[in-house]
Amino acid sequence: MGRFMVVSKEEKLPEYKAIEQRYDVGFEINDFYEATVLDDAEMRKQLVQRYLDAGIPEGSTMHGAFIDIAVFSDDERIADISKMRMRQSMEIAKQLGVCGVVFHTNYNPMLTGDSYDCKVVWKTAKYVEELLKEYPEIHIYLENMFDTSPKILLGISERLCKYSNYGVCLDYAHASLSGFPMGDWVEMLAPYLKHIHISDNDLNRDLHMPVGSGYIDWNQFIKYYRTYFDQCTVLVENMRPEDQIQSLNYLRDNFVGLFQY
Repeated sequence: MGRFMVVSKEEKLPEYKAIEQRYDVGFEINDFYEATVLDDAEMRKQLVQRYLDAGIPEGSTMHGAFIDIAVFSDDERIADISKMRMRQSMEIAKQLGVCGVVFHTNYNPMLTGDSYDCKVVWKTAKYVEELLKEYPEIHIYLENMFDTSPKILLGISERLCKYSNYGVCLDYAHASLSGFPMGDWVEMLAPYLKHIHISDNDLNRDLHMPVGSGYIDWNQFIKYYRTYFDQCTVLVENMRPEDQIQSLNYLRDNFVGLFQY
């Protein structure tokens, strides 16, 4: 069974550490994806040291840069900045000693078309392959964000699955908003799944509500989990510590044996 995890932010690190100790969860560190942090070397140094001093749970991950990242852009300046931000993320992950970094595909469904889709797949896979080779000790997980189907992730994964440090991060909440059948998301990506994000919503907006407080069918999720990805790590993607506790308690109370603490 894969380990469950919670989001962490430095400003409330003592609260997240308390959740770690109570529920035996890992962290997905969310302090290093904004440009204001990535452009401030001293701030990055202080944040990294704060985590190292507090102690990072074994098996933890980090969310990499994702805002406006487009390594597949036809504008070479935009593509170059995007690549630099992703490499920054990998270097920070190395300093923290985390086992993986999550990046988004950043596919834009408003630009869909065969030529655009092929470009996203080919250019993303090409650059991520460079990072996989350069940082073999760190997993790279590509996550669906605005993706309307598994098509893009499937195309990228077919090219990168030969690397043991590559995997798909299925954001179950994002997929629930896509209009594409959830069963197809799971079955098509199952061979490549290594990391899962869960939160709840109203099936219209990405609200990051506590698990069990919205309209996602969690009984169905558990069936998929036990059939397809029970060895994956699972992030409870709520920011507030109280929401994380609510989610973890819901999972414990409603699905016996899902995880122990």
